[in-house]
Amino acid sequence: MRDILETVSSIQQAAEFTGLSEDTIRYYEKIGLLPYADRKANGHRTYSKHQLEGMVFLTRLKATGMTLEEMKRYRKLSEQGTVSIPQRISILKEHKKRVQSEISRSLETQRIIDYKIEHYNEVMLNPDLNNTACDSIEE
Repeated sequence: MRDILETVSSIQQAAEFTGLSEDTIRYYEKIGLLPYADRKANGHRTYSKHQLEGMVFLTRLKATGMTLEEMKRYRKLSEQGTVSIPQRISILKEHKKRVQSEISRSLETQRIIDYKIEHYNEVMLNPDLNNTACDSIEE
């Protein structure tokens, strides 16, 4: 991961750094998933290192299937400080289980794809037109 700057002076820079679109950042602020950005005298947003870290963390949670509602719940708990750490750990552990399950499913799918590739390569070398077993979904 890239080093996080101490501050960025525009929503465009925050979007470039985090991979979120400017519209997504605005939306996340509107629904309370992100705190409203600080503003310069001219009204332009500025983001602290802490805010950027939070945005990057959100992108990771979202990419691994956490819902916006779950992320909002986690954020509200984080606003409570250290008293909510056990609840946040619980949320993260539960999410980790879901991520691990998805990884397992993906690895199983990869194994099936590898098998099919090997099988098709074998069929190309030794054609047996009556052998369609590899096309079965239940392998």
